[in-house]
Formats: sequence, structure tokens, C-alpha cells
Amino acid sequence: MREIYSEIGRRFCLPGSIAAVRRTGNGNINHTYHVTLENGEDYIFQKINTSVFRNPAEIMENIARVTAHIRGKCGARPCLGFLCTESGDNYTVIGEEYWRAAPYIDSVTPDTCLTPEVIRGTGEAFGEFQRQLADFDGSVLHETIPDFHDTHRRLDTLFSHAKERTDMKNARVFETAGELTRLRTYYKEAILLSDRYRAGAFPVRVTHNDTKANNVLFDRETLLPLTVIDLDTVMPGMAMYDFGDAVRYLANTAAEDEADLTKVSFSEERFAHFAEGFLGTVRDTLTPDELRNMVRGAFSVTVELAARFLDDYLCGDVYFRTDYAEHNLVRARNQLCLADDILAKAARLQEITETYVRGA
Repeated sequence: MREIYSEIGRRFCLPGSIAAVRRTGNGNINHTYHVTLENGEDYIFQKINTSVFRNPAEIMENIARVTAHIRGKCGARPCLGFLCTESGDNYTVIGEEYWRAAPYIDSVTPDTCLTPEVIRGTGEAFGEFQRQLADFDGSVLHETIPDFHDTHRRLDTLFSHAKERTDMKNARVFETAGELTRLRTYYKEAILLSDRYRAGAFPVRVTHNDTKANNVLFDRETLLPLTVIDLDTVMPGMAMYDFGDAVRYLANTAAEDEADLTKVSFSEERFAHFAEGFLGTVRDTLTPDELRNMVRGAFSVTVELAARFLDDYLCGDVYFRTDYAEHNLVRARNQLCLADDILAKAARLQEITETYVRGA
């Protein structure tokens, strides 16, 4: 492997030979390495997982456009950006492997230490990401995962698969009758935003689509947010779904695959911390209609994920990695429970968002 790393360094014109390489990061998709040169400079090398990201050139084109747009707006903060080869590409191909390189940013990613400060900082980071790109035309980006957040299509696909498996007398479809009924009950409410977006009611934003705390780099000393990373899923989309997916994950009082549903609830406190950071940063760049629909975004994206987990369960667990036979069913029930709680608390959650929209 040392020869490959040296070749990558050569192609990206690094100023010296490589002294050390070590695997880093907690991501489950791409392979990431911390590379130190003999002169002491540090870089990140990353091999793109082409089994997951089947159009890496389009992904890297999206990243190049987005990072070029925000580079002049970062101020004193570091700005994520990948190095270019002599030919001007921000990636290189060795054999059949796609590689990219970036300067190393000294930082921490507090995956599990979700203190109020970290949650608020995560909101600030993704709000800043939206603010920096508010004047960027998101429609020019490639949709690298087609219909990724089309809730209407996701639910219709699930119900179509359920009907097919009912006709085949598949045991799993009968086992999930209760969950399918609940999703049908939520259908009209859940698809509203995606239908309005498709009809042009909301601006086409640049969305991150994986708005978790471990996709934000924080300063080691102050724990203030530095920059958003992992831009592979950057696509055109709705700001409400980036907000909604973040709180869906951060405000769940249990793990996403917790089977004991008595432990699953939607934390108003965590929601408020994220909303303070996110809305406090981006409220002046979003439309009033977008700001009014943040809570609905959280509900819709949670229902959507429940449908995706249930659909994968019915189809034989072909998309999400599973550790046991009922894993996707457990996940679907978990997210449905969370959606129930979001809906039950919607009025109070709306009050919280309005507080931070007003700037209180």
C-alpha cells in the first residue's frame, strides 16, 4: 500500500515524501487515512466507496462547486476543500479506485458526547453551511442519489412492495400489518412537503443530507464548530429535511435501533439546542414558508426513514446492513414511535422554532 500512497501524493503534488500513514475516522463507507509527510505536514487521503457512490466523478463535481462557492465566506474558520491534480481534477483514479486528498484540519468529532454545547454547535455548523450557500443555485448539482428525500415516492414504493408480497403470501408482510397501517395513516401529512417541493413551492437548496454531529469538525480546545465535512451526499433539496434529519437523530432519547420502545422519545430540550444553533444562524436566509415548516420536516423525514427500513425488511434486507433477522423491523418501529412523539409534541416544538426565528 505504501506505493499507492506515494503515488497519490505525487499526483496531488504534495511537497515531500510520506513518513507515516494511519487509518482514521469512524465512517462506515469510505476509507480514510491520516498521512504525515517527512516535513511534518498532515493530509487526509480518502478512498471513495464506489459500491455505495456509483458516480464518484459527479460527487466530486458537486463538492468542487460547493466548496469553491463557500471558500471566500469562511473567514477565520477552516474550509473543507480537496487538492487538485496537475490536470485540475479534485480526485484521481488508480486502477479502479477513486482517491482524493485534502489538507488535515486539526479537530475532534464528538460522536457520542452530545452535550448541549455540541448539539448547539452542530446546529450552528449546518446552519452556517446553509447560510454560505443561500445564494448558490442548488439545481445545478447532480442528484447523486435520485429521489433520496422524495417521501411520496418512498411511501408509494413501500406500499407497492407490500402489495406484491401480500399476493405472494410473504410472511413478513403479514408480520408488519400494523406498521403498514400506521404509515398509511400518516401518508397525507408526511408527503405534503415533498409534493410542495416538487411543485416548486420551496427554493431548491444545497442540502447536506447527513446532518449528524460526527460530520462536523470541532475545535479541540473550545469545542466550537469549525466546518462541515463528508459532502458526498450534497445534492439539491429542502432545508427543512436537513434540519429534520438532524433532530430526528439528535433528539431521539434512544439509539436508532433500540428495540425497547419505552426508551424512545423525542427530546424537546435537545431539539431546542439544535434549533437555537441552526435557526439562529440561518433564519435571515430562509423564506418564512421554510421556517414555518421545520417541525413538519422532522416529522416527514422520520416517517420516510421508517418506510425505508420497513421496505428493506419486506425486500429481504438488501440495502441497510443488519445484525439480526428483525433488525430493520426494529428500526422501523423505533422511527414510527419517534414520529408519534414528534406529532404529539408538534405544537410545543413549533413554539420553540418560532422563538429562535424571532431571535430570542
